[in-house]
Amino acid sequence: MCLAQLRTRSCPSCRPSDLCFQTRMQADKCRTSSRNVKKELVIESPVQCKDAAQGEVEAESPGPVLAKPKLIEPLDYENVIVQKKTQILNDCLREMLLFPYDDFQTAILRRQGRYRCSTIPENAQEKAQSLFVTECIKTYNSDWHLVNYKYEDYSGEFRQLPNKAAKLDKLPVHVYEVDEEVDKDEDAASLGSQKGGITKHGWLYKGNMNSAISVTMRSFKRRFFHLIQLGDGSYNLNFYKDEKISKEPKGSIFLDSCMGVVQNNKVRRFAFELKMQDKSSYLLAADSEVEMEEWMTILNKILQLNFEAAMQEKRNGDSHEDDEQSKLEGSGSGLDSYLPELAKSTREAEIKLKSESRVKLFYLDPDAQKLDFSSAEPEVKPFEEKFGKRILVKCNDLSFNLQCCVAENEEGPTTNVEPFFVTLSLFDIKYNRKISADFHVDLNHFSVRQMLAATSPALMNGGRQSSPALQDIPHEAAMQYPKQGIFSVTCPHPDIFLVARIEKVLQGSITHGAEPYMKSSDSSKVAQKVLKNAKQACQRLGQYRMPFAWAARTLFKDASGNLDKNARFSALYKQDSNKLSNEDMLKLLADFRKPEKMAKLPVILGNLDITIDNVSSDLPNYVNSSYIPMKQFETCTKTPVTFEVEEFVPCIPKHTQPYTIYNNHLYVYPKYLKYDSQKSFAKARNIAICIEFKDSDEEDSQPLKCIYGRPGGPIFTRSAFAAVLHHHQNPEFYDEIKIELPTQLHEKHHLLFTFFHVSCDNSSKGSTKKKDVVETQVGYSWLPLLKDGRVVTSEQHMPVSANLPSGYLDYQELGMGRHYGPEIKWVDGSKPLLKVSTHLVSTVYTQDQHLHNFFQYCQKTESGAHALGNELVKYLKSLHAMEGHVMIAFLPTILNQLFRVLTRATQEEVAVNVTRVIIHMVAQCHEEGLESHLRSYVKYAYKAEPYVASEYKTVHEELAKSMTTILKPSADFLTSNKLLKYSWFFFEVLIKSMAQHLIENSKVKLLRNQRFPASYHHAVETVVNMLMPHITQKFRDNPEASKNANHSLAVFIKRCFTFMDRGFVFKQINNYISCFAPGDPKTLFEYKFEFLRVVCNHEHYIPLNLPMPFGKGRIQRYQDLQLDYALTDEFCRNHFLVGLLLREVGTALQEFREVRLIAISVLKNLLIKHSFDDRYASRSHQARIATLYLPLFGLLIENVQRINVRDVSPFPVNPGSTVKEESLTLPAVNPLVTPQKSGNTLDSSLHKDLFGAISGIASPYTNSTPNINSVRNADSRGSLISTDSGNSLPERNSEKSNSLDKHQQSGTLGNSVVRCDKLDQSEIKSLLMCFLYILKSMSDDALFTYWNKASTSELMDFFTISEVCLHQFQYMGKRYIASMLPDDIPCMPCPTPHNNTVRETAGYGTGAGVIPALVSFVICSGDEQE
Repeated sequence: MCLAQLRTRSCPSCRPSDLCFQTRMQADKCRTSSRNVKKELVIESPVQCKDAAQGEVEAESPGPVLAKPKLIEPLDYENVIVQKKTQILNDCLREMLLFPYDDFQTAILRRQGRYRCSTIPENAQEKAQSLFVTECIKTYNSDWHLVNYKYEDYSGEFRQLPNKAAKLDKLPVHVYEVDEEVDKDEDAASLGSQKGGITKHGWLYKGNMNSAISVTMRSFKRRFFHLIQLGDGSYNLNFYKDEKISKEPKGSIFLDSCMGVVQNNKVRRFAFELKMQDKSSYLLAADSEVEMEEWMTILNKILQLNFEAAMQEKRNGDSHEDDEQSKLEGSGSGLDSYLPELAKSTREAEIKLKSESRVKLFYLDPDAQKLDFSSAEPEVKPFEEKFGKRILVKCNDLSFNLQCCVAENEEGPTTNVEPFFVTLSLFDIKYNRKISADFHVDLNHFSVRQMLAATSPALMNGGRQSSPALQDIPHEAAMQYPKQGIFSVTCPHPDIFLVARIEKVLQGSITHGAEPYMKSSDSSKVAQKVLKNAKQACQRLGQYRMPFAWAARTLFKDASGNLDKNARFSALYKQDSNKLSNEDMLKLLADFRKPEKMAKLPVILGNLDITIDNVSSDLPNYVNSSYIPMKQFETCTKTPVTFEVEEFVPCIPKHTQPYTIYNNHLYVYPKYLKYDSQKSFAKARNIAICIEFKDSDEEDSQPLKCIYGRPGGPIFTRSAFAAVLHHHQNPEFYDEIKIELPTQLHEKHHLLFTFFHVSCDNSSKGSTKKKDVVETQVGYSWLPLLKDGRVVTSEQHMPVSANLPSGYLDYQELGMGRHYGPEIKWVDGSKPLLKVSTHLVSTVYTQDQHLHNFFQYCQKTESGAHALGNELVKYLKSLHAMEGHVMIAFLPTILNQLFRVLTRATQEEVAVNVTRVIIHMVAQCHEEGLESHLRSYVKYAYKAEPYVASEYKTVHEELAKSMTTILKPSADFLTSNKLLKYSWFFFEVLIKSMAQHLIENSKVKLLRNQRFPASYHHAVETVVNMLMPHITQKFRDNPEASKNANHSLAVFIKRCFTFMDRGFVFKQINNYISCFAPGDPKTLFEYKFEFLRVVCNHEHYIPLNLPMPFGKGRIQRYQDLQLDYALTDEFCRNHFLVGLLLREVGTALQEFREVRLIAISVLKNLLIKHSFDDRYASRSHQARIATLYLPLFGLLIENVQRINVRDVSPFPVNPGSTVKEESLTLPAVNPLVTPQKSGNTLDSSLHKDLFGAISGIASPYTNSTPNINSVRNADSRGSLISTDSGNSLPERNSEKSNSLDKHQQSGTLGNSVVRCDKLDQSEIKSLLMCFLYILKSMSDDALFTYWNKASTSELMDFFTISEVCLHQFQYMGKRYIASMLPDDIPCMPCPTPHNNTVRETAGYGTGAGVIPALVSFVICSGDEQE
């Protein structure tokens, strides 16, 4: 709808009918206009009247939508602070004018981990040579770097303020005249009376508040209370032990000495307190809330009666004749002698009760009670190790049906007849992969373990040794036979299985070894035979294993991670020698829930007892997968050690966490050996593979002791064997060998595989020499660990050699039958006979080629090589192809390096490409839902490089320049859109870099305008100017990006107040506001007020507005201040933020409803915050704050006619009003056009005219009051119009010059439309709450000054608004409320005004009573605060 208006005044040459016709014609033309023309034509004289037609033509023409308000240049804040230093320091409220010196500081927070010691090996930092490894170790070793803002808790919405009082559950109980009749009717049945008095009785709990012992629940005693009225009219509250009130009471409470009844729930529920004149108290408690309310209501009635009786006595005394009065005073029989205590303390008690029982004004506002955390910032935590669903696996027992006593003397328990070894791991058949490392368990009885003692791997591998990563492994003996493991599953679902593979000592084929265990007949003889063979095998082949059986069970009931604790392991199935691999196991598990297929598998008779449970938070004595003990590990305890088992987390970004600890494991999986066609070795059937990790290929070099051992052996060994398949020339393997890698790998590190033929024949035939040969070497193979600087992890097919000469790693095929290196005899013509795969779980090595190349190039340039910009840009661009999960895993390390490159870049192209990579990483984190990692990085991990002016630049300046380049219209729009959408990250980095720069270079001690160079000020200004077109033009095409950029910019500007020249920051706000105009789409209004909301929530918003006198000449005292009641240019310049906000709110009130609501909400929430801010709790603080908002009076006066009581009041129009029903009806014209002024003369009844003004259609201003009318010609819009006059309250010289609107008609908003559509009830109530808060908070002097210097018309409007307040917030009584509610909704107590000692009048009263009541309210409002 078009907003063009025709505002008219009475004109001798124009008839009213003509004006109405012009109005209607103008409205019709506006409706059909192709553009929304916002033009105003004011006819103020006969000369102007004849130009009305021309005005209509102008209104139709496509002229400017609305004149943009003139920008007010803010004051130079820093200079003002210096110039007025003496005045500020002498101000008694100087804390409201100055920023605190300790506003922010940097801090170091010790990194907290789960472990007793660092996860990083000793001297790892010194050994590391690779830049990437070095930077990773730095990341895991560094503490957290924070910037703390001391008053940050005050920088949010009012709901986030610290020490904010709890939400009000219930208001104090009050008694009102309007409810008294209703109460009398309702209570007639329950209240008896003596001589018209009140009585009540019932059981209560009594606590003695005067006792030396503090009141507790136990100190309450149940007593029967009886309220009676005595002959003199006073009341006593007697209490008894039982209901026999004829007896003498145990005690009495004299209510004529009671000063108040207040609720007190501190000690007991449903308790209330009787406060006595001698400052003692009685604490009583009822059984229910209803009973408590009944007692409090009745006791309050009695107090009211006592008070009224005393006041009536005083009035009677005052009405006597003078001589009689003197006689009474001389005889001491007046009120003071009659009721001395009451007369003396009535006023004090009233003040005290007000202060105790009244709550802050805004506590009664519904919006203040709403729980709204939309503006709350997310909680940010440091990076920490995170796990999926953790499962505690307890291995209890493995028993087979074939059992006997294994001891030589046959004294001992019956056990399994030979040793068995269990390996547990997790398989996911949904994603067809093994998802955990192996967990090895030895459940053999001690006597069975003794069978292996002579050939323990410990002897073969040289005893015990601690981890390469540790110097202090906890009790190794306690770790030798683990029985408890903790598995972690990131993505739980029902298709995950816990698989147990069972092995035994090598004896022969699987079928031969399993046969005795599959028979259910008498097994004693069989057991003895098996035992005999087992003892021989353990002596000869104790270090070799063979596959035997397997079993499985499900873990989870559902995808939520609920454990299936009732599930048990399946039967023990015989291991098929042709189905050993993990791939074969996954196929078997796929049929696990198909009984018809599982029934075909051969079963070994036995039972595996393993239970699962959830992991408790206080689980003692466990170590991680690198055997590093937790903090709660107790070295001297006998509690078994629990081992964390490594999870193989899927390589998906959303399941990846940034690494926080050092971990460097390589898992090796021999897969397959094809030896059936080789001719190099005659015997090569029972093939064992020995795996070693070496750092040299010299002949005498020893393998490194870094392979994790098996149960019963040392923790780390030099070699490991895979299980042996009997008589297989092409054996498959499923073994997993876990290796602790050295911190720094080099080209000589490699895996060496040695193949043995193991002789299983234990017959007595043959010579003794033959029997002693257990193993024969049948080949070698090796795998260099590094390829192109990265760890090899793909599946490898390798040839096998028959010999192992020195320097074998140097061998290279040159083609044409030639080679480089030593002579090597290849088996089967150097065909790839061995298949091996490796899996790297490392937090210091990456397998991503692009990331590796980037760090490698950075290392070259840092070590002195000349950096080529084009080369570096190439490597930077390649980082866009980096794998997502790698980027997340190494996020802090990568970002640190990118920011380091940014500060050392000598070319703009390098800096811009660095920023583009960061934008790509930030965008990918958001797209994967991992924004929290970025927040953790900025808050805790980011640390600016030490600033060296001659060598490096600062991150904040270089990043700001790069952002400017990327935001240029000619730049890539996809990148710029990402920068907009995720701009919060870059602004947060700017903020933290600025803070660290100031603190670490001691620049925080400098003047604000000297802290940063001019180049940085220019960079910030350019960023703001480049960002604004994106915000104001992309809101339709890319709403999320423009909205995020707007909010991020607001947060950045707000925080700049903490570090930078505040006058400069004001100018950036002006630059921002200048990009908006009246008539903008609603979205842009939302952006603008969101910006103002964030900025105005700054913790030091009050000092930023300088609530102090601005006068010429000598230093002024605050009490000499000539207050600003209108938005003059001077006011807006000196109090920039509040002036800007009020101007924008004033402009928004001329827009449509949605925009008005947004603006009013921002203003009201800010005032609520001032009210609740405990830093400004005293009355003097609140009064000072109120002076900043005095122009709001003018704002409301301007819109007084838009408050239509009839439309929005919660009750019918006062039937006593003299305004006729017909006059309340508006003509059917455009509701935005100003209604006609009434031609009636000013009525003698003020109430009548005020009521008409409230309704918006009757006017108290007539031709018979020329002074008032002349003021109205200025349209009462002074509060919105900035002027250049120095004083908004000139001295009163004449009635006309007295107006606060003097010279306002030529102000900045002079061309704007004044709407006349009515505000709705929510808008009115919010504005009136703001009005009442300012009225209540301002000092008496400020209010009287306003009344003295305001014009008559402004006073009339002021009291009109006051009367509207009485209408809007009038309590109508219980009966009215009940009548307005639907029948099925019970009537609840209504929140009401607070005074619970003086009866409130609910009637609206006459006009003569309104103004005195209001004046009384304002003058006495100080009683409520300190």
